[in-house]
Amino acid sequence: MKKLEAHEVALAKVFSSDYEFVIPDYQRPYRWPAEQATQLLEDLREAVDRDPDDPYFLGSIVLVKEDGWAEMQVIDGQQRLTTLTILLAVLRDLSTDVEAANLLDLHVREPGNKIQGLVARPRLRLRKRDEHFFRDHVQKRGSILDLRIGVQQWENDAQQRIAENAIALREELANWSEERRLALAATVVNRTYLVVVRTSDLPSAYRIFSVMNSRGLELSPADIFKSKVVGALPEADRKAYAAKWEDLEADLGVDGFADLFAHIRTVFLKYRPRKDLLTEFGQEVLKNYLDTGTAAEFVDEVLVPYGAAYRSILARDYHLLGDAGEINQWLERLHRLDNFDWQAPALWAITHRVDRSWLVEFLRRLERLGAWMLVSRFTTHSRGQRIAKLLHQLESGDGLDAPALDLDADERLEMVRRLDGDVYLQTPVRKFVLLRLDELVSDPAVAHDAKIVTVEHVLPQNPKEGSSWTTLFTPEQRVFWTHRLANLVLLSRNKNSSASNFDFPTKKTKYFMSGKSAVSFALTSQVLAHAEWTPDVLERRQGELVGLLSKAWDL
Repeated sequence: MKKLEAHEVALAKVFSSDYEFVIPDYQRPYRWPAEQATQLLEDLREAVDRDPDDPYFLGSIVLVKEDGWAEMQVIDGQQRLTTLTILLAVLRDLSTDVEAANLLDLHVREPGNKIQGLVARPRLRLRKRDEHFFRDHVQKRGSILDLRIGVQQWENDAQQRIAENAIALREELANWSEERRLALAATVVNRTYLVVVRTSDLPSAYRIFSVMNSRGLELSPADIFKSKVVGALPEADRKAYAAKWEDLEADLGVDGFADLFAHIRTVFLKYRPRKDLLTEFGQEVLKNYLDTGTAAEFVDEVLVPYGAAYRSILARDYHLLGDAGEINQWLERLHRLDNFDWQAPALWAITHRVDRSWLVEFLRRLERLGAWMLVSRFTTHSRGQRIAKLLHQLESGDGLDAPALDLDADERLEMVRRLDGDVYLQTPVRKFVLLRLDELVSDPAVAHDAKIVTVEHVLPQNPKEGSSWTTLFTPEQRVFWTHRLANLVLLSRNKNSSASNFDFPTKKTKYFMSGKSAVSFALTSQVLAHAEWTPDVLERRQGELVGLLSKAWDL
């Protein structure tokens, strides 16, 4: 049985020759912003003014020291140990008391001792990507005073955060008296404690780490997965696989990387989430790789290819199958949907692609399925059920013949009925459908940024009494036509309510054409070509537009 120890340890002992801290390369980078660093200083300042016998606790850190290792790997606690080292270095470099500065330097760096067999080294070594930077700009005596934001350029966000925090602490403490800074140093070294949890078994350390995270520490599920996967690899492989992991996270961004795990879970499990991501992904997806000793396979055959595919989905820049313009057009259309359920099957399709024409056809049908679920206002649950069926059928080899990817006769009939109805009253539906229509009537098709597009009425919702609208349309006709496709146009500016009730000739010139806002929309240009706007015009136009959508979506 592996030995587990937990002790309250004063920072005087934490930053001493008793501990040789190393941040493994597979750990996440340093992330604390200046606000957290200065908040720590504020908390310590308050501790200075309390009873001198009152200790200040900074929580716990998790360490592992396996047989044959000289150093202790920090599994949890990097952010605090790094920030405390910065604080000690700032106090050292600002001190005008040579003896105090020397003593503080001993907590930042081990000077070495031939008699005791100690080599000179920093007390804390960061990941190799940041180790030299931290040593040269923080741990080296006097280096804190030379840091300048805007003059020096750092290689990554972690180094930028370290520099910003060092400068923030330096600027605050420079205003303190020497006596006040010495009182702070004494509080930090003598009265500040960490609970040090130490084990000689790496898997045990990760289990402790995971339990602590589930109780509120600021770690993401991806951080936990990384610690488990990379920690399960042979020592010689950890650096390379940590780099693969971090490169992908940097490429997708923190939010995109988190979403990737959620979509991989859906692809693997083929049902909507039933538990939190940390629990379900860990138990249902990751556990098999860890139990069978194939953690490297998870990275190489799942995370990396799915991550590359997800980047293509997010950026709409797929390029692996030659001319991919049509593929990226379908991805752009899919992104207009009001949900992201389509991304799991798209991810599956891109990673299991057959050829270019197959992928184009799959995404075309997936967009139609997404449109059907949007127009029919599927609930989150019903969408999840349909996507789950599709993923099951894809995994079974159905491919383009998957029944869940197609629309049956009743579904097609119902979709046409809904498209022929009051589309405007469904907020997520109207812009999606009209942008799709605009593409269909454009030559060539023009893509628009949906964020700056508004949907407007030609026949106003509330025409003024006595206007031509009240003579051209009966009350019943206005109710029938106002919110249908034929009466809707696209503009690339916000609605001007004072102009929306103009008669048709005036509205064309002063509202739809004002500022040339309608020029880029073929759908709106068609309206401008009409000399009048009557029920007969709307009836013909409605049939044409619904017909275009029916043809495009094979209805």
